[in-house]
Amino acid sequence: MFNHLARGGGSALYGVLAATVAVLLPYDVFAQSVSGTALPPVMITAPTPHRLPSRQALRSAPRPVPVARQARVLSQAAAPAAVPGSLTVATAQQALQEIQQTPGGVALVTADAYRNSTVSNTIKDVLDYVPGVFAQPKWGDDTRLSIRGSGLSRNFHLRGVQLYMDGIPISTADGYGDFQEIDPTAYKYVEVFKGGNALRLGANSLGGAINFVTPSGRDPFINGVSVDAGAFGFRRLQANTGGSNGPWDGFVTASTQRSDGFRDHSSGQSTRLSGNVGYQFSPDFETRFYLNANHVQQRIPGAVSKFSALTSPQTAYVNNVAGDWQRNIDTVRIGNKTTMRFDDTTVEFGVFGTDRHLMHPIFQWLDYHYKDYGAFVRAVDDRVIGGYRNRLVAGVNVLNGRIDNQQFANLAGQKGALLSSSIDRSKNTSVYIEDSFYFLPNVAAIAGTQFLYATRNRQDRFLSDGDQSGRTEFSLWSPKGGLLWQIDPTWQAFANVSRSAEVPSYGESANGPGIPNIPFTSIRPQRATTYEIGTRARRPDATWELTYYRAQIDNELLCLFSAFGNCNVTNADRTMHQGIEAGAGAAIFRNLFERGDRPDRLWLNVAYTFNDFRFVNDPVFGNNLLPGAPRHYVRGELLYKHPNGFYAGPNIEWVPQGYYADSANTLSTDAYAIYGMKAGFDDGGRYSGYIEARNIGNKAYIASASILDRANANSPLFEPGFGRAVYAGFKVRW
Repeated sequence: MFNHLARGGGSALYGVLAATVAVLLPYDVFAQSVSGTALPPVMITAPTPHRLPSRQALRSAPRPVPVARQARVLSQAAAPAAVPGSLTVATAQQALQEIQQTPGGVALVTADAYRNSTVSNTIKDVLDYVPGVFAQPKWGDDTRLSIRGSGLSRNFHLRGVQLYMDGIPISTADGYGDFQEIDPTAYKYVEVFKGGNALRLGANSLGGAINFVTPSGRDPFINGVSVDAGAFGFRRLQANTGGSNGPWDGFVTASTQRSDGFRDHSSGQSTRLSGNVGYQFSPDFETRFYLNANHVQQRIPGAVSKFSALTSPQTAYVNNVAGDWQRNIDTVRIGNKTTMRFDDTTVEFGVFGTDRHLMHPIFQWLDYHYKDYGAFVRAVDDRVIGGYRNRLVAGVNVLNGRIDNQQFANLAGQKGALLSSSIDRSKNTSVYIEDSFYFLPNVAAIAGTQFLYATRNRQDRFLSDGDQSGRTEFSLWSPKGGLLWQIDPTWQAFANVSRSAEVPSYGESANGPGIPNIPFTSIRPQRATTYEIGTRARRPDATWELTYYRAQIDNELLCLFSAFGNCNVTNADRTMHQGIEAGAGAAIFRNLFERGDRPDRLWLNVAYTFNDFRFVNDPVFGNNLLPGAPRHYVRGELLYKHPNGFYAGPNIEWVPQGYYADSANTLSTDAYAIYGMKAGFDDGGRYSGYIEARNIGNKAYIASASILDRANANSPLFEPGFGRAVYAGFKVRW
């Protein structure tokens, strides 16, 4: 099923927007499923504009039911009486209703949009059709991900986007994330909050936040088994089961996979498990316990020169092979979330803890042991005050952590002598509040703010090279204001201005031969002011989103120095990120071979992202473009969909212009276009299956690029894209 529920937008008159959509060939981020079913149209319920009643009439009239509760009542009324819905795990429709309260770029992607029709091996398969998100595979499960230009200087792991699982943070306390712990087969839907629109989670970074949501035991088709296999020795077995019994319910999913890898020295294997158990004390009081565990072993082929990437894409970098570079992770994560619902107020609170062991032989043998823990509380109050609807969201997040950090000499993949050792402690407390006041029945004024207090404290335990201990702290306010206009039940427009702040992690610093010594304690937080305007709509045969944003950034964390080919990150002075996120879809033909209430259709999906990221009057790099992301990125597909569940069609990924890999703008990638094809069946019932061909022309291209301040033709910065590949899968559920 292709039920992409992305949210973005741009403000325009309907006629102008329709013409724009036609030119952009927009894609279906809210497309109906292959079988013709879809989530019902999302409506922000509000009375028809009229003179407000008197206060006496309001007191005597029945109290309006808040929007969130209306969604709950409708959802529970549609469910079998013996299996009430979960209070702690929202349905996709409830989550969509909630996310649509945001006056900015957001997206909701259901598992049916990708799980049954692609190999869904990496986060790229999940987010490929969300405009504004640039996700490209590097090796194994690792992916270079950037939202609105976030984290472009981070050549390893993830920075600038905060990751959550079931609303519980899974990023480390010092701010980095890792996609190797993400299992695309485990989730019922994924929420994307771009930039400052992540305030409802308490997140506050340039890229925003991504929330991966697992099912509960009260979901339909809770049992299932799937098998996937294909190119480069890929094979995966996945199974899930669950159910409910009175107030109890539970769900567990597990997957195991192996791959030889497209490139030399890129084999890997992983086993992942996620589960939860919930108990309902009453229809308005539920608690749920979560468990997530991962065992990942992955070899790293490494970035290579541009020439090597395009002429011998399967070749690994020589140093990676000689040093047997790897990234191996063992993780156990536990958490609890409790939800209590009162007349007009819902309160959600919980605690969590993570034990993560990173075993990472690269230029040195990194042995990092993370212990992260925290708590959160969030309240939503949705009521009528003085005849006007008012929705208040407030919360507190605490995320603390400790890293036992040891680095050894790497002797062909084995530990050598100890080279550094420290205890790195991070503490983060954020308080946030946001209020939406409907001064007109269908127009809300929204204002909010977040306060973040964070500390970083390093205790150096290896003093032969000097004492690197240090402590720093940050106190940061990030206000936000906006407007949300419900033009009709299926069409919204919005605008907002928001601040964001990004505290540096322990990976930000600069030192080396000829490089100023800039310790982590001297790195300033990255601050951005983002202006955004947009529109979005979802209708049976036409959907769209169009957003324009502009972010003015102070102290962006960028690569301004390099040593031994490695990027050293410190603060730039001023930079600017702006772009257009456009996507929509349309049934360009109907009733081709099947007529009636459920006709067949030919559906066109296109996602387009325009990126303009640059320095602003920098003393060294002037107004150069920032490296690391393409200016134009297009993803599209044309699918024939029959009501019996059969679907088939081609797709394309197109980067029409290469992008720079260095701040000096001297070395760039090349333009490319790759084509694919998929076919399968999924009628929303017990069985589904697919076959998918990728890069049919076996095009040699560069999928992602690490960055430097100044590069040359031999700089090893480039990750080749995968060659021609065919995958197939089959799933049974009940």
